Amino acid sequence: MENRILNFSDCTLIILDKLFHLESQNYLPLMQTWLTTDLAVSDFERQALLLFQKSLNQYVHDWNEIELLQHFIGPMFTLADFTSNKFGLFAERPLAGQINGLTLKGNPDGIIASGFREPEQPYFCFQEYKKSFEQKGDPAGQCLAAMLVAQELNEHKYPVYGCYVMGYNWHFMLLQEKSYCISKPYTAVDEDIFHIFRILKSLKQIILEIIARVP
Repeated sequence: MENRILNFSDCTLIILDKLFHLESQNYLPLMQTWLTTDLAVSDFERQALLLFQKSLNQYVHDWNEIELLQHFIGPMFTLADFTSNKFGLFAERPLAGQINGLTLKGNPDGIIASGFREPEQPYFCFQEYKKSFEQKGDPAGQCLAAMLVAQELNEHKYPVYGCYVMGYNWHFMLLQEKSYCISKPYTAVDEDIFHIFRILKSLKQIILEIIARVP
């Protein structure tokens, strides 16, 4: 196949399904385990989440993309604590890989990857859109494109996790070989905020377990 370049920003689920013969699944066991792991939320975490939620409720319709990231999404990831000397959360870092002669590339809003000062092996990809009615492109497709690159960089040894946020709705994703699953929306302006946080904490445990298995 001729080597071509496809930017994440141009990717949709339809394009990726056809190019790479992917299958969308309503249920994957690993996805179910990830989304339903019941981790404790401390009093401190609960109070912090309610503070984040208060700002979200008041300003979500007025914030631009950067403000949404700074005032809500960033603090959520910070509270889940993805900072260590073995892995971290990186933003707007270049990510590229070649799959079947096609180069996929872009700068996802965020990735969680091994590495200290720079990302090495990516395990989680994140994409964000301010509001659903301002949608430009396909956030699920763009996130899945980054996940496909992460899968290739990991030589298909591990499932790849992902998430995209549209305003106050969070959708979680899992890619396992050629199958992927997208969760229902979790709405951060109601009690779902605690589910979102538990899912992020569970993701941290999953990544720690993957890194522990890496030679």
